[in-house]
Amino acid sequence: MSAISLKAIRKDYGSVNVIRRIDLEIGSGEFVVLVGPSGCGKSTLLRMIAGLEEISGGDLVMGGRSIGHLPPAERNIAMVFQDYALYPHMSVEDNMSFGLKMRDGDPADISRKVKDASAILKLDPFLARLPAQLSGGQRQRVAMGRAIVRDPQAFLFDEPLSNLDAALRVEMRLEIAKLHRRIKATTVYVTHDQVEAMTLADRIVVMNGGNMEQVGPPLELYRRPNTLFVAKFIGSPTMNTLECDVTGHGEGRIRLQLPAGEIALPLASASTGQGRVTLGIRPEDLAVCEPGEAWFAGELSVVERLGSQTFGYLDIGGERMITVEFPRTSDIAVGQRLCVAGRPEHVHLFDPASGQRLN
Repeated sequence: MSAISLKAIRKDYGSVNVIRRIDLEIGSGEFVVLVGPSGCGKSTLLRMIAGLEEISGGDLVMGGRSIGHLPPAERNIAMVFQDYALYPHMSVEDNMSFGLKMRDGDPADISRKVKDASAILKLDPFLARLPAQLSGGQRQRVAMGRAIVRDPQAFLFDEPLSNLDAALRVEMRLEIAKLHRRIKATTVYVTHDQVEAMTLADRIVVMNGGNMEQVGPPLELYRRPNTLFVAKFIGSPTMNTLECDVTGHGEGRIRLQLPAGEIALPLASASTGQGRVTLGIRPEDLAVCEPGEAWFAGELSVVERLGSQTFGYLDIGGERMITVEFPRTSDIAVGQRLCVAGRPEHVHLFDPASGQRLN
């Protein structure tokens, strides 16, 4: 497999700049996930790597060779689409082998590659079936098999699980993870589902408005988001965020006014020690406390019992809600008044104007 290098990649549609200078190094055999909300540019970037979209500026290098000017057929990249793109009148075996036959491949070699891919994806019982006789998960495996038989330098996935139901998404997510461990292919995967991103990726690229907000291992982005956008996008339920007044600073600490009282937090730089900051804390980092220790206090408006987890939504006034994770056996109830607090080391501080991390 080959490394992929994106050097100052840009995409313009007329006068509209939709991808703004992407510099990204993807290692050989690495699984990189592009994640972000609809319209952030992740699928456009993937299609530029595949050659389905023209690159407006910059260079695309794979295996040490510039490929940005090459048509898709000459890039030796296999792509798995969201809608499977199978030929309805062809059997599973013919769908998987069609691309190789069009390249006048050796019949014995084609048969071997199809057999190997079928064994990896557990498709042997379905080789004679038509796509209409398959489930959604089986069709997606056929689409993956068609990519595998090409033995490409890199695999591209464009939201391949979004058409599946919840149970099938989990199943196929595991299949993709096992497939990557087995063939160790360089993979670029696009999704809007952060659970897919967190569970599959070696590194996540969080995109927003055509820019890369942050790149790093999943837990690094979860534990130390560089921007407020990343903090709110990564994690489910999302991080609690609240703008609050700075009431003082000095000696490496900053004092903040929260709805239920003041707190002092460590902050190396006092350059933002005036005005307001945005405080962030994840639901699992809050716990019930005594009134005198409270950061937030209010009435439980909603309780979600998910079996392994229980979440409560605390109405702290002013149409603001704070999400708190409780022990799964907790006997909390809607209408109950609670005081909750966290620990200073679990707090994230952001500049309200730029969204950049402060602490």
